Amino acid sequence: MNRDDNAWAQASRYLSLGLILPASTCIGYLIGYLLDRLFHTSFLAVIFLVLGTVAGFVALLRALNIKSKTDGS
Repeated sequence: MNRDDNAWAQASRYLSLGLILPASTCIGYLIGYLLDRLFHTSFLAVIFLVLGTVAGFVALLRALNIKSKTDGS
């Protein structure tokens, strides 16, 4: 039973790594889009898209760094 739990935990870890970047990019764009509509501008969506992408890369690198430390590599 412990082996199955370990496999599910590993699968969820890898799934979260695969979703960090697209989710943060979409959230950044959505925030920028909503602010563009609120303030009647046209450039905030692009700025927040870039910020969301950078935040996604930072979160992804942190998650990979933590995983490599726990693996002992």
